[in-house]
Amino acid sequence: MGNSSRKEAEEVLEDEELPLGVDKLLASGDPVLDLSYYKFRRLPRQVSDLQHLEKLYVCGNRLRDIPKCIVQLQGLRTLALDFNKLDDIPLSVCQLTNLTCLYLGSNRLMSLPPEVRNLQSLRCLWVESNYFQRFPKQLYDLPHLRSLQFGDNRLRTLPSDLWRMEALRGLWLYGNRFQEFPRVLLKMEQLEILDLDRNRISEFPNLHHLPALQLFSYDHNPVKEPPRVGEEVLIVGEGAEEVLQDRDRRKEAKERAEKEAEDVAAAAAAAANPVIHGILKKLRMSSALNLAAAKEKETNGAIPSSATEGNEDEPQSKDEWAESERQGVTLDEAELGYEEEGLGYEWEELIYEGEGYEGYEGAGLEYERAEMDYVYEGEELEEHAQGGGA
Repeated sequence: MGNSSRKEAEEVLEDEELPLGVDKLLASGDPVLDLSYYKFRRLPRQVSDLQHLEKLYVCGNRLRDIPKCIVQLQGLRTLALDFNKLDDIPLSVCQLTNLTCLYLGSNRLMSLPPEVRNLQSLRCLWVESNYFQRFPKQLYDLPHLRSLQFGDNRLRTLPSDLWRMEALRGLWLYGNRFQEFPRVLLKMEQLEILDLDRNRISEFPNLHHLPALQLFSYDHNPVKEPPRVGEEVLIVGEGAEEVLQDRDRRKEAKERAEKEAEDVAAAAAAAANPVIHGILKKLRMSSALNLAAAKEKETNGAIPSSATEGNEDEPQSKDEWAESERQGVTLDEAELGYEEEGLGYEWEELIYEGEGYEGYEGAGLEYERAEMDYVYEGEELEEHAQGGGA
């Protein structure tokens, strides 16, 4: 039997005799299908009938191509073809226009076909550990691409118009052959994650030009000192630990100064409180005495002696005395309410100042890395945690 006949026989055999347990996976109806590491040489033909699929993982096999019938899986959102033997991205894959995540790491790719522009919904593309020597400009036409994993390739430069990829938030370029920092990256102010580990860069520019930057990794480059970055940027590389420790010390000193200022303000407010409390106490005592006298009058049916002291020659009638007491109580309560209202106003000012302080601190500590797709997806994390400058 010739080589071609043996190959055809093997393919037919793989279609008819699936590995143990695969038939149950195909019949499960689950929208997620994981056929990784079964050593398939071709994708089982039954997969193309599973039009309910949303995620398909076929990593770690021996695939050299993907059958055309896969275009029937128009509901597919995630396709993982890492660790296979693909020389090109199959055109059938480029017709899956609803894909949002495409993983092609550790294959034999040197370029991307023009048809990759069809993937208009793509948000995450991994092509690490391939053989790219030039950056594929076809990616400019993917308006929603946010995460681009391009580590462990053979790039020496980046195109000067890379800034056109305005949706890009995470860019991994570790393990390439850059000898200088690509200046075009300074124009990409929207970048949040930038990884340039394991290159040959000896000097980095001031990265304050990247205001959105949250993580910058420069480890294993021949640099003399860490790059200058914003106060909230996490950096990874030689000398980064000392920079971060110094930053923490400055932050703690600032917090102590703010706390001391807050304590001084609180002490000043507390120093004024005894006067206010003294006034309130006198008003309350006066009001209480007047109310007690009124009750005694009602009980005994006579005007208390205390009410006429100091004015014995001009005794008051019961009606006059009652009216005088009511006016006094009303006046005292009005004064008391005014003082309490003033206290409430001061208290509201203190609360406002407290809220402003807490909000500032919360903004300083907040660190969001949502929607960057740096981790593979869900339970497949172990299979795809390949990136970075580890």
